[in-house]
Amino acid sequence: MELNRIEELIELLREKEVGELEYSEWEGEKGFNIRVNLGGQAVVAPMAVAPAAAPVAAVAAGDSAPAGDEHHVVDSPMVGTFYRAPSPDASTFVELGDRVQVGQTLCIIEAMKLMNEIESDAAGVVEAILVDNGGPVQFGQPLFKIRED
Repeated sequence: MELNRIEELIELLREKEVGELEYSEWEGEKGFNIRVNLGGQAVVAPMAVAPAAAPVAAVAAGDSAPAGDEHHVVDSPMVGTFYRAPSPDASTFVELGDRVQVGQTLCIIEAMKLMNEIESDAAGVVEAILVDNGGPVQFGQPLFKIRED
């Protein structure tokens, strides 16, 4: 695990007042095990790391990506599960081709039973959604590509 990821995890644990955390990586397999103690109640979450997801829709049908990849990429700020809508029966936050503004919610990442809204940090058009709904995401993994205005 990289030092900056450990530091971010420590800060998150301080914010959430977690009493104890145990982390271990599996040799030979890509995955890890996390045990969290929340005030006397332990939660164990073994996780296998999935290979990077293929893009859901890299470009609209018939279009081609611009040369030089002039997109703004929105990366995951945490490890968790990616959701395109606030609930299973709700509409998605954004679709391919939607115009978005700075601060607009793009998705939710569930991490440690907390739902974290991920907002756009650029204004423009959603040109790619790079993760499948319900799929795992890693820290720093690209989630969306936005063609800036």
